[in-house]
Amino acid sequence: MELKEENLINIHNFLPHREPMLMVDYILELTPEKVITSFEITSDNIFVYNDHFVEAGLIEHSAQTSSSILGQSFFENPESNTKVIGFITNIKKIEVFGSPKVGDKIISKASLISKYENICQIFCETFLDNELLIRTEISLFIQEIES
Repeated sequence: MELKEENLINIHNFLPHREPMLMVDYILELTPEKVITSFEITSDNIFVYNDHFVEAGLIEHSAQTSSSILGQSFFENPESNTKVIGFITNIKKIEVFGSPKVGDKIISKASLISKYENICQIFCETFLDNELLIRTEISLFIQEIES
């Protein structure tokens, strides 16, 4: 997938995460039912060990990619000071097939399976070029917190 500057969506408008826990660089496509994200692995990432992005990093990246589907409803107005908190409530399935290295750019595609209020179940796959790295089915809970 070619990254075109004019098509990139600022991830900060859809996720509460910030450095060093932000594991998504860009949202390439976002609808109420699906999302596609990208992330470049850097040497200073907290989930890099021996120049590889470890499994915990892949899982966190999958969760952040997935949560942007549910999170978008909280961040419809980019000017607001909305604060949210989110949790992984269940991981139904994880299959890890590979580990990207420093300098690699991974692409994740997630789709909504089901949603009830602020809880959703999402299927996500992450790729390095055409190689499938991880497949997850994850449940998430997100809620707005009072300031």
